[in-house]
Amino acid sequence: MDVGAVSRSFPQLSNQETAELLSKNGFKWTELCFSQTDSNYWVYNGRSDMNELTNEESIKIVETYRNIGIEVSAIGAFTNLLETDEKEEEKNLSYFERLIEIASINKIPYVSTECGFIPGKRGVNADTYEANFHRILENVKHLSIKAEQYNVSIAIEPCVLDIIPSAKRMVDFINQVGSDRVKVLLDPANLIANNSEVDMFSYLSNHIAYFHGKDRKVNDTYGRAIGDGDINWPLFLHLYHKYTENVPFIMEYVNIDNFCEIRDRVIHFDEMALFQFK
Repeated sequence: MDVGAVSRSFPQLSNQETAELLSKNGFKWTELCFSQTDSNYWVYNGRSDMNELTNEESIKIVETYRNIGIEVSAIGAFTNLLETDEKEEEKNLSYFERLIEIASINKIPYVSTECGFIPGKRGVNADTYEANFHRILENVKHLSIKAEQYNVSIAIEPCVLDIIPSAKRMVDFINQVGSDRVKVLLDPANLIANNSEVDMFSYLSNHIAYFHGKDRKVNDTYGRAIGDGDINWPLFLHLYHKYTENVPFIMEYVNIDNFCEIRDRVIHFDEMALFQFK
């Protein structure tokens, strides 16, 4: 089974060093977050000043990976689409739109994001839920129009901690946006507390752009490396091959010291799937 790793797993390396490390160890894909020492623009749940990231520089970075066989499956934005300050919200959307433009220039199919959150108020809050859901719905509708113009799609990562906390809710959201440009970044660790492995594919298989590979205990707040949580990986990978063969599977929550070890766990679980589900 082919495996990838997110570029932000290696923040101590340049893009060239990251690409070479992935290539020499047999990795196929990456989610590019402009998080390396020579392109340090990535801010989780926020944005950065990307004035120095010209179109020409973005092309140079992307080609660094492609030239040695690493496919750039997506650009990771992960900004806050629930920002309530209108000026900050506008800046976040402009940041996202710029990444859509960069993806289009480089023929990268997806720009990905979580829902975003207000620090200290993450999750479903009854007093603000309807307003927040309307806000993200309108923001994604706006971004989907931009994505259509640039021939790019938006990959949204639902999570039990966020305003789109389940596979069914994600399908509902896609239907309400009403655009083929809205896809799913499926991270099973983010849904395992609300959905079984079968549920995830039942609801989402027709909408999946790519996968994040990480694990989680059902009562944990944060994720873990694959194999350290409660996901039934042989079952999950059986369903992966059944419904989404060759869709990029890109590991998260790995680092420069363990990324090959965790990759080998994936391969082991994949072999178990072939044996268990003949």
